[in-house]
Amino acid sequence: MSNSLNKEQIINLLPHREPMLLIDELINIKKLFSATAIVNVRKDSFFVQGHFPGNPVMPGVLIVEAFGQAAAALTAAGIDKETYENKLVFLMGIEKARFRNPVIPDCRLELNIEATRSHGKVWKYKGEAFVEGKKMADAQWSATIVDRK
Repeated sequence: MSNSLNKEQIINLLPHREPMLLIDELINIKKLFSATAIVNVRKDSFFVQGHFPGNPVMPGVLIVEAFGQAAAALTAAGIDKETYENKLVFLMGIEKARFRNPVIPDCRLELNIEATRSHGKVWKYKGEAFVEGKKMADAQWSATIVDRK
């Protein structure tokens, strides 16, 4: 496995599609352990017009969604393709999410994520979000692998 995934490769792993596919790249992948997701937050991102007019900010809930997508891509890329075929990774819970600074469009949001535990189909993760080295958010969350319907 390569230590990075481009957008097309991510699309092949995740069910998310535009505009809800938030991560553009997954780099520095350490199989089933950690990675850095890149989210290019743009002035034309779908949430900018309404959140908030004249003072755009990436919603915290979308930062958490991006954490979840990054974790799903890390997991999907790391497990056996036949095992993951017809499966999805679903977010189960969010713990200790903190939003420390607003994420303003026209930036590169870097999400450093780590799988901290796995037990069967349940995984736990933690992550930190940065823009130009400044911490924007951090969270812990859990996800599960389910059958695709």
